[in-house]
Amino acid sequence: MDTAEIRRRFLNHFSERGHTVVPSASLVAQDPTLLLVNAGMVPFKPYFVGDLTPPWSRATSVQKCVRTVDIDNVGRTARHASFFQMCGNFSFGDYFKAEAIPFAFELITEGYGFRPDDLWATVYLDDDEAEEIWRTLLPPSRIQRRGKEDNFWSMGVPGPCGPCSEIYFDRGPEYGRDGGPEADENRYLEIWNLVFMQYARGEGSEYGYEIVGDLPSRSIDTGMGLERMATLLQGVENLYEIDISRPVLDAAGRLTGARYGADPAADVRLRVVADHTRTAAMLISDGVSPSNEGRGYVLRRMLRRAVRDARLLGAREPVMAELFAEVREAMGPIYPELVDQAEAITAVAVAEEGAFLETLRTGTTLFDTAASQARSTGSAQLSGESAFRLHDTYGFPIDLTIDMAADAGLTVDEAGFRRLMERQRQTAKADRASRRIGNLDLSAFRPILATAGPTAFTGYSELARESGVVGIVGIGDGSSLTTVGEGDEVGIILDTTPFYAEGGGQEADLGRIRFDGGECEVLDVQRPVPELVMHRVKVLRGELRVGADVAAEVDAQRRRAVSRSHTATHLVHTAFRRALGESATQAGSLNSPGRLRFDFHAVGAIPDSVLADVEDEVNEVALRDLEVRWYITSQQEARSLGAMALFGEKYGDEVRVVDVGDYARELCGGTHVSSSAQLGAIKLLSESSISAGTRRVEALVGMDAFRFLAREHLLVSQLSGALKARPDELADRVADIVARLRDAERELERVRAQAVLAGAAALAAGAEEVGGVALVAAQVPAGTPADDVRLLALDVRGRLAGRPAVVAVVEEAGASIVIATDDAARGRGLRAGDLVRQSWAALGGKGGGKPDVAQGGRGDASMIPKVFARIRELVADQSA
Repeated sequence: MDTAEIRRRFLNHFSERGHTVVPSASLVAQDPTLLLVNAGMVPFKPYFVGDLTPPWSRATSVQKCVRTVDIDNVGRTARHASFFQMCGNFSFGDYFKAEAIPFAFELITEGYGFRPDDLWATVYLDDDEAEEIWRTLLPPSRIQRRGKEDNFWSMGVPGPCGPCSEIYFDRGPEYGRDGGPEADENRYLEIWNLVFMQYARGEGSEYGYEIVGDLPSRSIDTGMGLERMATLLQGVENLYEIDISRPVLDAAGRLTGARYGADPAADVRLRVVADHTRTAAMLISDGVSPSNEGRGYVLRRMLRRAVRDARLLGAREPVMAELFAEVREAMGPIYPELVDQAEAITAVAVAEEGAFLETLRTGTTLFDTAASQARSTGSAQLSGESAFRLHDTYGFPIDLTIDMAADAGLTVDEAGFRRLMERQRQTAKADRASRRIGNLDLSAFRPILATAGPTAFTGYSELARESGVVGIVGIGDGSSLTTVGEGDEVGIILDTTPFYAEGGGQEADLGRIRFDGGECEVLDVQRPVPELVMHRVKVLRGELRVGADVAAEVDAQRRRAVSRSHTATHLVHTAFRRALGESATQAGSLNSPGRLRFDFHAVGAIPDSVLADVEDEVNEVALRDLEVRWYITSQQEARSLGAMALFGEKYGDEVRVVDVGDYARELCGGTHVSSSAQLGAIKLLSESSISAGTRRVEALVGMDAFRFLAREHLLVSQLSGALKARPDELADRVADIVARLRDAERELERVRAQAVLAGAAALAAGAEEVGGVALVAAQVPAGTPADDVRLLALDVRGRLAGRPAVVAVVEEAGASIVIATDDAARGRGLRAGDLVRQSWAALGGKGGGKPDVAQGGRGDASMIPKVFARIRELVADQSA
């Protein structure tokens, strides 16, 4: 039974039993406590905890999930994968254990054909009710009670939880010993987890948390791993060998020259490559781009682990393009976005692979420097700071650093590395919490939504509105308030609002909320839950109460400027796709007053000629005075009309389409101008890379663009006057001046070097004898470049050839020192690096280096005589 059929039977089974089939949500979690969706119930969490009213009493889905907590087991066991699909059925206060258990048993035995004699069940220690239900389906000998670690489920963070019942399949004695799941979970493989959601958990470790209360209603959350079920029904040994994974595994073997099944260690690496490639493709398809933080770091780590393991297996050429093609072929029938966005998805992976291969090429030098610094201090351990810097600055995975250190005979201070990583995470967490609305307790909005219903947004057609205050919440703690006064900064929920809440790349509206005897300044507008709009305000005067009538007024000038930027973004998006191809899809945007930032997928830098063409095209379109209109339609109809859906975005059945004449058509919930001529001018300012495979363009719109062009014109006029050249001659004239300046600088450097070296002969002639060693200790004028100091030291050393020599040259201000020794001196134990550390560095400077030449800097000029005295002592001691 192929995976698509297993999936179809699951959804049909529950659809026939009154469940609404819900499409998979994006892997990008909306829950602020999670980076990625890691369980099938995550999209339904607000319904379980009562924050939102579910639109259905029963639902079923096959949810995409990414889980990295067990990443070190990926490839090593038959059941661990970083990406998986979780089949689930859900009840929101409808049915409970008595229905959930038989539903599952019926599908497993009748729908999938498992023999009841091969099935086992586990229940929580004190769950008598669940055991009694199972006794009607299985003999008591195949029902086991287990503790919190095995049979009590939570998301791993504060939220819904409850006891669970797990269903296991007995694979037979060849896989392990008798005794059920308690005895051997390799032989007895878990295939379904039925969670009886009825409690809310608090903070705490994975198993050390406390129950803080009951959920509003008892609900059901189940999870059946699609890949794990396919493993059993297709008769293969592990989930990497099923129909939607095996082609990627075989491609990895073909590209690396490693034959799957020939070597256990190589098999682990092949499975890692296959798993991580599949995970990366799914993350990119949901709009995640490689970066050094958050979910972008998860993606970067997946791609780089896959690339590294492919290289260790023998790959000598890039592999991502072919591996992603296999993922697309295998998974495309289930997830058509992999096919629709194939070029853009692959481009991101290929660019990240190229960047990492370049890192690996330069990595030896970077690592060698860190290893040399560790050895110079007499340590056999690479510091946590060095490992963190390699990771944070150069993208080195810690396991790569550990392996390279082992090859060099060093260990790594992993504890120090973890501390720095945790410090970085805590800093980022604190920064996120301090910005905007922060992580409010969403339970504060539950009673507001229940009594007042969703906030109606009227801002497409009006910028001022009479409204009523239906809720006030504290910004810091989400507490429910009834009255606030002057100086308070709080969140206000209105029954209707003309204020646009930040979303879709568009900044929130600002403005004023006025009421009888008072006024508030609107600082930010967000949707803490999808149905409610919260206005972050500062009360300027008066006392505001829940239930008060208010006048909400948007800053009209700012809104118009933001709307111009948003419409201009649509034009820029279309122009780049026309210029670069369909793969140049939007990866993000920011629409501010008079300014836009547009991120899009592209492999390399965009030529200046293309940028000029795009700018020319969007301004020509603006001048055509095209009508901008919007309408609501079905997602299917919108796609048939050619509307662009943004890469990584998910949409409901009904969507809002924005047309700019016959030029641009996109799905969009933002605000726009009514005609393209209202944009005025659009001026592209810059183009740059923000991550592998993603480019960023910034532009000005309207009066901001005009003002910029006016300043540019004034600057050109001033330069033309100063250089006595026409505007069209400026580039050549400036290039000529720069070239002549560089020639002059090179000549100056040559003359300065000659002046420094002019004294080399005299210094060599005046060398003093210290224990049979020719020692030169000299100072050069303050401001002498470090390169010239080094050049002089090496020149003097060369003039002393034939006898043991130590040359120390110091810049008079203490900015640099260079010590050079020849072979004969080193034969006596006089190594330059040691001499710098034991003289210059020991007396307050910084420095070190190789045995033949070493240098330092940032010393105290007053210490130079003591440094020279110390060098004489060291030379004398070594010669004694």
